[in-house]
Amino acid sequence: MIALSSCHSGKKSTGIDLTNLDTTVMPQQDFYEYACGGWIKKNPLKPEYARYGTFDQLRENNQSQLNDLINELSKGKNAVGSVQQKIADLYNLGMDEATLNAQGKEPIQAELNAIAAISTREALKAKVVELHTQQISPFFYFFGEADFANSDMNIGWLYQGGLNLGDRDYYLEQDARSKEIREKYLEHIGKIVALSGYDKMVNADANALAKKVFDLETRMAKASMDKLDQRNPEKVYHKISVEELNKIAPEFTWSAYFAAANLSDMKELNVSQPDFIKDISTILKSEDLNTLKAYLAWEYTNSAASYLSDDFVNQNFEFYDKVLSGSEELRPRWKRSVGVVNSALGEAVGQAYVAKYFPAESKERMLKLVRNLQAALADRINNLSWMTNDTKAKAQEKLATFHVKIGYPDKWRNYSKLEIKKEDSYWANILRSNKCDFEYLMSEVNKPLDKDKWGMFPQTVNAYYNPTTNEICFPAGILQPPFFNKDADDAVNYGAIGVVIGHEMTHGFDDQGRKYDSKGNLKDWWTAEDAAQFDQRADVLVKHFSQIEVLPGLMANGKFTLGENIADFGGLQVAYAALQKAQNGKTPAPIDGFTADQRFFIAYATLWAGNIRDKEIERLTKMDVHSLGRWRVNGTLPHLATFDRAFNVQPGDGMYLVPEKRADIW
Repeated sequence: MIALSSCHSGKKSTGIDLTNLDTTVMPQQDFYEYACGGWIKKNPLKPEYARYGTFDQLRENNQSQLNDLINELSKGKNAVGSVQQKIADLYNLGMDEATLNAQGKEPIQAELNAIAAISTREALKAKVVELHTQQISPFFYFFGEADFANSDMNIGWLYQGGLNLGDRDYYLEQDARSKEIREKYLEHIGKIVALSGYDKMVNADANALAKKVFDLETRMAKASMDKLDQRNPEKVYHKISVEELNKIAPEFTWSAYFAAANLSDMKELNVSQPDFIKDISTILKSEDLNTLKAYLAWEYTNSAASYLSDDFVNQNFEFYDKVLSGSEELRPRWKRSVGVVNSALGEAVGQAYVAKYFPAESKERMLKLVRNLQAALADRINNLSWMTNDTKAKAQEKLATFHVKIGYPDKWRNYSKLEIKKEDSYWANILRSNKCDFEYLMSEVNKPLDKDKWGMFPQTVNAYYNPTTNEICFPAGILQPPFFNKDADDAVNYGAIGVVIGHEMTHGFDDQGRKYDSKGNLKDWWTAEDAAQFDQRADVLVKHFSQIEVLPGLMANGKFTLGENIADFGGLQVAYAALQKAQNGKTPAPIDGFTADQRFFIAYATLWAGNIRDKEIERLTKMDVHSLGRWRVNGTLPHLATFDRAFNVQPGDGMYLVPEKRADIW
C-alpha cells in the first residue's frame, strides 16, 4: 500500500489537496501526472531516499510520533526489566554515536575469532546451527508457517537463502547493470572483510576472501528457484519426513539444528526447494573449508554492520543504498534507532502508539467500510458471466469467512524474556533480541496455528491478506490520510482506503490466493472450465503490463506483478461498486468542482504520488511484486469503463485502451 496527509480536526475535510494536482496536464492523457504532478513538484526527492512518495511521507510522520513516544521513555526512570526500560535503553544504545565509534569492530571480534578457529566440517556445521539461533541465516531459512494441506497447523518450513544480494538474478543476468552491481558487491565484501579484521585472523587477502564468498553465493544462486516459481504455492510445497530430509541432504546435522530449535520431536516439515537443499548438502561436503568459513564470517559481519561503528554503517550504505537503490544520504541516526526499536519490540511500541494516536471511531468506521466492500464483492461474484454457479458458491463461502483485523491485536506479545542491558554493546543486545525472536518463533512450530496473531505491527503503514488464515489486516498506521480520513466524504475514503480494502480482499482471488479454500488450505475448488477462464482473463493483465517500458529498454514484468495487478484492478472495481451502494442511487453535489466519481479516482491516484531514482526503478522492477506507483495508476485505470465516464476519456486519448484489450476478472 501507500500513504500521507493530515487530519483537519473540527471541520469537514474535502479530503483532496488541490495543490497535489497538475492542471496543465489533461487527465485523459496522463492521469498520474494530472492527479499527482503538483505533489511531485512540492516534494522533491530527499537525499536519504531512493523513492519518496505519499507512503514515505506518512511513514515519516509515524516515525516522528514513535520518536516522541520513545524519547519520553528514554528520559524517564524505568524499572529494570520493564518494557519501557527495554525500549528506552535499546534506543539510547543506537543513539550513542561516541560509544559505537569507540568500540569499532570489537563487538564482533570474539565470534569472528571462533569462526577463524574452525578446523573441521563438523565444527563448521555446528556454527551454522548456532548462527541460525541468532537469526543469522547462512545457506537457508527455517521458520514456522501454516501447513498448506492443513492450515490449522503451523509446521516447519525450510527455504532457500544465503544470497546477500537478495535475488538470484543479480548473480546470473548478463546485462550491464547486473554486471556493475556484481562488481560493486565484490568490492563491498572485500571492504567489510577488511574492516572486520577477519582477513588478518586467517592470514589471507580480504579481496581474495571476497571472491571466494562471491563465487559460493553465485553457485547457490544457480541452484535457487527463480522468483516466478516462488510465487506458485504448488511449487514451494513439498512436505516430507525428517527421515527423508536426512536422505536428500545428509551432509548437514539436521538433528542438531532441530534440537537447537527445541524441535527434536518434529517428524515432518515442508522443504520448499528440495533441489536447492540437496545442493547445499553437496556444498557442505565438497566446498573448501576455508571458503565456507569466509562465507560464515561474511554472513555474521554483514548482519552486524548496521549496529557497529560509522565505518561499517557507511560502507553498508555505500553498497546497499547508494549502489543498489541510488540513495544519496544515510538516514539520520534517530530514524535508524527508531527503526531498530520498532523491529525488536514492535508490539510493545505499537501498544503505546495506538493508545495515543488511534481513535476508537476510526476502527468502527473501518469495520463498516469492510462490510460494505464485502457486500459489493459478493454482488460482483454473483454477477460474473464467466464463472459457473458451483465455483461462485465456493467463492462466496471464502469471502464470507474472511477474518478481519483492524487497528491492533486483541492480545499483545509478552517481551519478558528479552533482556536489554545498556552495559553491553548495541550488537550484543541485538543478538539477544534475535535469539529471543528465534525462540518465540520456534515455539509456534508443530502447534495449532494462532489465527489471531498479527503479521504486522499496529504502527505499520501497510496492509495484507494471508491466504492460509484467509485474513485481511489493516494496521492503525495506515488508517490516516490520504488512505483514511474520518472527516472526508465517502468518495475520497472509498477511492483510498476502500480500494486498499478491496485490494486485500481481491488477493483472496488472485492468481495465488484463488488456489486456497475458505479454510486456508491449498485446494483446488475451481471447475476446470472456470480455472481456464480465469487464466485467460488474467493473461490480459500479464500482456498489458509486460508492454510497459519503465525506463528506456527496461520493461515491466507482467507475470511477476500479476497478483498485485489483479488486486489493484479488483480493488478499484469493488470499491467503486461499494461507493455506488453507499450513495443509494443519489448523486452527491460536486466538491471543489469534482464529481464524486472523479474524486474517487483522484483519491486513488494520490496514494501513488512519488519521486523515484532510476536505480530504484531498476531494483524494484527486478525485486518487487508490485508495479511501480505510476503504473498502478496509468496501467490500471485504462481497463475501467467507470474511469472513462468519470473523465470523458475517448479513443485516441493517452489513457484510452480499446475494449478488447481490457481485463475483465473480478
